Amino acid sequence: MDVGWTVDPLQLAPVAAAAALYAVRVRSLGRRVPRWRRASFFLGLALLVVAFVTPLDSIGERRLFSAHMAQHLLIGDLAPLLVVLGLDARILKPLLVPRLRVLASPLVALPLWALDLWLWHLPVLYDAALRNGVVHALEHALFFTCGVLLWTALLEPLPGPRWFGTGRRLVALGFVWVAGGVLSNVFLWSDHAYYSRYMRAPRTWGLSPLADQRLGGGLMLLEMSVVVASLFFWLGLRWLREAERRQRLVESPM
Repeated sequence: MDVGWTVDPLQLAPVAAAAALYAVRVRSLGRRVPRWRRASFFLGLALLVVAFVTPLDSIGERRLFSAHMAQHLLIGDLAPLLVVLGLDARILKPLLVPRLRVLASPLVALPLWALDLWLWHLPVLYDAALRNGVVHALEHALFFTCGVLLWTALLEPLPGPRWFGTGRRLVALGFVWVAGGVLSNVFLWSDHAYYSRYMRAPRTWGLSPLADQRLGGGLMLLEMSVVVASLFFWLGLRWLREAERRQRLVESPM
């Protein structure tokens, strides 16, 4: 049997280190860190463990593109989102260095995330990652890192640039949806499979390589649509509240 549970120290060690560093930092801050932030951060790390250890990893690497896509959505989107929700400026204070602020700038983080997403899905790089464990670990590390930078820019656990207000963040969310949506539709509507590993793999659950690829594109489109729509709704409510406060200031007597 070529699929099952796996333990890859190269990918699990950074997760364990992040959990330990976060726990030490939060403990030093005491009760000033809300429980929901702590729960969110550790849930994000738990999703990484699920992605790396469960059969999702081996099935995605050896059998199904759709399983690999599900793994990448956990690593590059959902886990980073939950991790960023678990952070704020107090927790990140030891890391408030100019380079981090530059990378978390929306003008850097958004195009970097989109470039990383598209480049790793080029057949030459995607197949290389499946053939080489180190390249595969690098792919996962970049997916997670660029995801963290993306959500840091949009959710601002660090103070962002003044010009990047809630309205512009809504526009940026639209960019995220378009960048991911276009790629997912490439997989959904293609008339041939792109990746050699899945063309030669044993047929699983009766899925042909093309049907498997289309399923993976559908998963990507569904997950990104739900996440972006949820954040769009949340930021939209925030934008309305800000507009109401501005209106009250305008109408209040001097």
